[in-house]
Amino acid sequence: MSNQPYEGYGEGYDPYAQQQQPQQAQSQAWPGHQQQAYDDTQGDQQYTQQWQGQTWDTQVQQTRPAASDLAYFPPQNYQAAAQSYDPYAQAEAYAQPPRPEVPEAQASVAPSAGDGYGPPSIAGNARITDAQRARLEGRSPIIEPGMQPAGLTAVLALLLSVTAQVGSYALVVPLVVLQAVTAAGWFRLNGMWPARQGIALAFAGALVADVALLAAGRENGPAAILGTLGVWVLLSLVMQLRSHADPDTRITGLMATVASAALAIVATGHLAADPDAVTVGAAAVAVAILARALPLPTVASVVVSLLAAAGAGIAVGGMTGMGAKGALLGAGAAVCALIGHRVASYDYPSRFVHFTAGVALPLAAAAPAVYVLGRALV
Repeated sequence: MSNQPYEGYGEGYDPYAQQQQPQQAQSQAWPGHQQQAYDDTQGDQQYTQQWQGQTWDTQVQQTRPAASDLAYFPPQNYQAAAQSYDPYAQAEAYAQPPRPEVPEAQASVAPSAGDGYGPPSIAGNARITDAQRARLEGRSPIIEPGMQPAGLTAVLALLLSVTAQVGSYALVVPLVVLQAVTAAGWFRLNGMWPARQGIALAFAGALVADVALLAAGRENGPAAILGTLGVWVLLSLVMQLRSHADPDTRITGLMATVASAALAIVATGHLAADPDAVTVGAAAVAVAILARALPLPTVASVVVSLLAAAGAGIAVGGMTGMGAKGALLGAGAAVCALIGHRVASYDYPSRFVHFTAGVALPLAAAAPAVYVLGRALV
């Protein structure tokens, strides 16, 4: 056995061979049992570790890296790390869940329907949306669009009312805007965004219905609208069958696409209706939606809206020759418009929903009433 017990430590050291040597050889090899007698001029002596006899465990030994590998290890301050380690503090830190840090200035912020979230919680609970909070508290998850979307609805309705007296091609311009906003707003109202293919398909169906009606004439309006609607339902079904999404997502997409296309195509009823009926009905919708946006209780607001629509129908009907019949037409169009307004208010919608579906759905929903009542009263 060599007088240098640590010679070749980094290259061919075998801890298991060391354990099988006699006890006397171990007493000569390990420091702490005999006086160390090493030559400092040896090349490997500078890498030899000095072990205390009472801390070495011959059953758990690890091979030390080669001398050439030590240059890649950063210096470690094990003594400072051992002094700073506190197992009880570590156990307490893992036992408690992390809590978000909330500034004191934000802890007292009131809930806002603009961002859809309630105030930050200082109790460690995640923030929930206003819709989730309303359902948990048993309240109705309804936020009405408000006065600004109602103003846009009134502007678009007045454009329909005026251009209807100019001619069909003039009426197409605001009608196309109405159909585009209807298609986009319905998808976002159903929580599907972005849905470019569905929106494009629904809007394309509305354009085809407009072209078919202009080509066939008002007398063939129902055939043009229903025929386009049937074809677009089939196209929507084919598009969803080619989708690679899961079955639930495909069903949801199919329903949203069919409903969006149906609403956009049904809005073509303004183009198929009598011009005087469009003028009276659109004006009544404008007044009804503005009255509905007033800060009144729901029941009172609905009653005021219907009365205002009937009054507008009488006033505009007198200008167009419908006379008192305009009150019935205005009230019927207002009922459908209020239904569309209610749909756009459901499930805590965002501002995008308010400024798309909230603007367009009242006018799109009023189109069938304008067409049917116009043919019956004019």
